[in-house]
Amino acid sequence: MHDIEPFYNWRHIYVSEEDEKSPFYGRVYSEFQFTQAVYNYYIHPQWDDFGSRTLYMKVLMADYEEHYVVIELIGEWNDAIENDIMELKREVMDFFSAQGINKFILITENVLNFHSGDKDYYEEWYEEVTDAGGWIACLAMPEQARHEFKKAKLNRYIELEEIENWRIYKPIHLFRKIDQHILSRLE
Repeated sequence: MHDIEPFYNWRHIYVSEEDEKSPFYGRVYSEFQFTQAVYNYYIHPQWDDFGSRTLYMKVLMADYEEHYVVIELIGEWNDAIENDIMELKREVMDFFSAQGINKFILITENVLNFHSGDKDYYEEWYEEVTDAGGWIACLAMPEQARHEFKKAKLNRYIELEEIENWRIYKPIHLFRKIDQHILSRLE
């Protein structure tokens, strides 16, 4: 896991540690010192800690004019023991919501496992976002995690999206593709 880096091909467009509106503004990263781990496995030092012991993230893009953010996740999403959704919502999503963001894309291809817990934070987040005219989408969730996510009926709150080769898109094009797909389902 230590060699899985956050997606870096958009860094010429956006860098979260240089964004004064980002919760990770001013962070300094090491390329060589591995200090964070998911269980016994070190992860690349470019991933951001937001309070979970098993799930880490990287803000790949925040567009305050178009009101969306793209966040990549890695690790185990564990609401049963760690209440990761609470930490993610309180420490990151609420921060971005206060900046006018109402559309959230979570890239979850590196989420190894998902364990559900209460739905309260999903429901709260969903209501806040939809009241503001937005949505929440997970992109590229592995089949096992997707199965558990659907089994817990969390896809009522978070759209599960599949876009082949999402990396070939520029952030605005990826956002617009997901936005159009979600809006077409709502109509």
